[in-house]
Amino acid sequence: MITHVPPMGWNTWNTFAGEVDEQLVLSSADILAESGLKDAGYEYVVIDDCWALKERDKNGKLVPNPEKFPHGMKYVADYIHAKGLKFGMYSCCGTMTCAEFPASFDREYTDARTFAEWDVDFLKYDYCFKPSSVEGKLLFRRMGLALANSGRDILFSGCSGGLDATHEWIGSTGANMWRSTPDIMDTWESIKNLIIRQYDILPFGGQGCFNDMDMLVVGMNGRGHVGLKGCTADEYRVHFAAWCLLGSPLMIGCDIRNMDAEAKAILTNPALIAIDRDARCAHPYIIRQSDNDEYPLIVRHLADGDIAFGFFNLSDSAANLWIPLADLGISFTQGKSAEGKDVYTGKPLALKNETLFATVPPHGCEVYRLKIKDIK
Repeated sequence: MITHVPPMGWNTWNTFAGEVDEQLVLSSADILAESGLKDAGYEYVVIDDCWALKERDKNGKLVPNPEKFPHGMKYVADYIHAKGLKFGMYSCCGTMTCAEFPASFDREYTDARTFAEWDVDFLKYDYCFKPSSVEGKLLFRRMGLALANSGRDILFSGCSGGLDATHEWIGSTGANMWRSTPDIMDTWESIKNLIIRQYDILPFGGQGCFNDMDMLVVGMNGRGHVGLKGCTADEYRVHFAAWCLLGSPLMIGCDIRNMDAEAKAILTNPALIAIDRDARCAHPYIIRQSDNDEYPLIVRHLADGDIAFGFFNLSDSAANLWIPLADLGISFTQGKSAEGKDVYTGKPLALKNETLFATVPPHGCEVYRLKIKDIK
């Protein structure tokens, strides 16, 4: 599969982990299709780990747990497709999945063909229980080839967690997206850590193989498998804005069947989704205020000539952040300036002496789509 923009969807793991079954998946597909999430771009319904029996069948094929999925996976796929959505599943390059179910090591072609027979559209491929004698890049290349020869167009989502210098070889595997981080948790500390981890790998994402910063925790509010402490609304806004500016795939992880209005507003913010899925897919870059990791100014050029720009304050205190337009390539001496509004509040950007500035609260952000204009 060739993927031109970061994929969007919903995944079972963050909230439900092993408590996954047919009714959960089908009812979540209903909500995705009917609540406006599909219209916002969320189209994949992905079943993560714990869907299979502990043993393969006599022919060596994976078997859905009949207690959890009594009608089988083709039935689930047909239901999801009838909603105008796409169906995703999970496996692993090791001898077992992370939850110790059968995985695809040395079974790649068999499993890829099975997924194709079930009309799967997306495969999340994990990195647990990998034999130390075999390099991960070989195993991912093997599955990439197996999917490409399965007879069905299946998006390949590599999930190595950034281990073994994944960024150096993932583009050779056929993967359409790659996990650059360990598992996210529903805490501010986790969100902050995953943002900072991006600073040195920004050139290794983009069109063809998108840098996946892991699933979204917006709306979890401390509930579910990775719920832990939960986050404030401002922290969730930072989370979603950073993922969009950095061009990550957007996979919802909360229980969308009872998602609150605030979470839905964050997850369906049209300005941020447009930045994330901008056709140019330009690499973002980061300017660190005073070389401090806690004040990243994230910048990304867009297809129509606009600039996506965000002040982020990852610290525990309010911060006065600023940047001259000249540092963004906007030349005052050539008669150019900029205008824009914050994507969350609609507040016009503050510009003085051709310098952008903002007082950003702790764990907060201001994000703008800057339009270059002529100085009159």
